[in-house]
Amino acid sequence: MDVAADVARRFLVTRQMLAPARSVEGGSDGVLEVFRRLGSIQFDPLSVAGRNHDLVLHARVAGYDPAWCDALYQRRELFEAYNKGLSLVLTSEFPWFRANLGVSSRRILAEHADVAEQVLERVRAEGPLSALDFERRRGSAVDWFGAPTNVVRAVLEAYAATGVLGLARRDGNRRSYDLIERLLPPGIVARKIPLREQIRHKLLSRYRAHGLLGIGGADIFGGIGVAKPDPERPEHPGRTALREELVEQGELVPVSVEGVRGRRFVLREEVELLNAPPEPPLSVAFLPPFDPLVWDRGLLGSLFGFDYVWELFVPPARRRWGWYVLPILFRDRFVGRIEPRIDRVRGSVRVLNLWWEDSFDPRRAEGFVDAMQAALRAYLLFASASRLEWAPHLGMERRRFLTRP
Repeated sequence: MDVAADVARRFLVTRQMLAPARSVEGGSDGVLEVFRRLGSIQFDPLSVAGRNHDLVLHARVAGYDPAWCDALYQRRELFEAYNKGLSLVLTSEFPWFRANLGVSSRRILAEHADVAEQVLERVRAEGPLSALDFERRRGSAVDWFGAPTNVVRAVLEAYAATGVLGLARRDGNRRSYDLIERLLPPGIVARKIPLREQIRHKLLSRYRAHGLLGIGGADIFGGIGVAKPDPERPEHPGRTALREELVEQGELVPVSVEGVRGRRFVLREEVELLNAPPEPPLSVAFLPPFDPLVWDRGLLGSLFGFDYVWELFVPPARRRWGWYVLPILFRDRFVGRIEPRIDRVRGSVRVLNLWWEDSFDPRRAEGFVDAMQAALRAYLLFASASRLEWAPHLGMERRRFLTRP
């Protein structure tokens, strides 16, 4: 299929449940509907503007309350697993997410087998434990994803990554782990899926979450193994072979998008939508750094003309924007960025900055002011805040988007 750029943009925002934003009926059922569409949602504990998974859901579910997702998690209808990074997945899909091809987890468990055995025995005997429940071992800091980490904490996370342990609860940033068989229904735990099928499912889940991915991007396809066959995993033929298998079976349909290099792939059941996506209504959404629509930074540039970098790890002096900035989606275009902070003590949201794309004038875009006001009102409710505060240099924006919860 050959697809025009404007058609591809309309398709993506529609299938991402963002046309319009916050259009999925609220409540737990709405949250589950988003999970069924996207497959999994990345989890990130940073909460300066809202946790990533909450922001993903807020952009799509009407009146979204983080308590809805928390309740599903507590009832074990959602579970943490490693897909594209740490993610929340439907518990029913957990058997397809047990395998982890990353070398870090296996390395930690092998290099610290004595600690791993002791940790597992204590969890088995005592129930849910966190790293703080173990005496800190002197000189036991290990490299864990590029950062020095206590060996017990690394072992607990490695067991979770390999499906031996699971997260029983979170108390702030304190995580307590328990045996996976004590956390999930017996039928879910007992179901064994061959590694090849798990990797195939994970690969398809990335296309399912985004809608129009290509073939590259280590950050997008991480955790699924290398593109070519891995001699150490003979049961894994490599991502390229699995993707071509999905194409041959009709699960994925290759497309060529105007102005975008390389092949893209769309799910078979979404081809009809790609042929005739509707015009997106007047709507504004604020998207987090790990929202699936912004996974592919290259596509954002070539298809949307939008340059987005999450500047958390960029030195402050070199940042163009801020360290936790949310892209602003209006209809089917990215028109700017907003840097909000939630102050839960004061019950307020402070807007530290706003940046507009050079080609966009918020005063002249039909319907934008009303749509932006609606988005800000929704964000205040999401943050359980009673007032919106603007940085001093944003006086014009404060007057233009004056709004109340």
